[in-house]
Amino acid sequence: MKGLILCGGHSTRMQQDKSNIAYHGMPQWQYLYTLLQSLIPEVYLSCRADQQPAFTDHIPVITDSIPGGGPAVGLLSAHAAFPDSAWLVLACDLPLISLQSLRVLVDARQPEKDATAFISPFNNFPEPLIAIWEPTGLQLLKQSFESGKNCPRKALMQGNIHLLENPYAAEQFNANTPEEMQEAKDQIL
Repeated sequence: MKGLILCGGHSTRMQQDKSNIAYHGMPQWQYLYTLLQSLIPEVYLSCRADQQPAFTDHIPVITDSIPGGGPAVGLLSAHAAFPDSAWLVLACDLPLISLQSLRVLVDARQPEKDATAFISPFNNFPEPLIAIWEPTGLQLLKQSFESGKNCPRKALMQGNIHLLENPYAAEQFNANTPEEMQEAKDQIL
């Protein structure tokens, strides 16, 4: 299993690159990279080609290799680079995520399923961007994407997934707007 931090979004609603916001005294991508590296030795950043120069030379990067946008492109680019690997995926807009949530996810992994994912405490759907995607699940995402549907959540819902509740569900908070960024910063302090 490898780690993947999704940084390739345009952050339109946030009005700044979400991966560079310093919630924990460092850019968010670096915070997530450090978290994942404590669990998984091989961690990659997923980004658009125009973002790659912003990341330091010693950080492994997988650039979007398929036309399109959104997190599905990052996941599928990682799958294309390492088709036999499972991926623990984290979106860069998760300022409250910590090692305790990631340990719960890794400990609950069921490799015979298409994915292992938390249930979102906000809508009770699978959380595709704090999940472990197995190669079979990424194949489902690829088929869905090729048929014109690029929603990772809907692809997960079509698969055989292991869903679990996160005892630290508040850590699944997504910060996508300046107001949500401030809310996250207030909770971290």
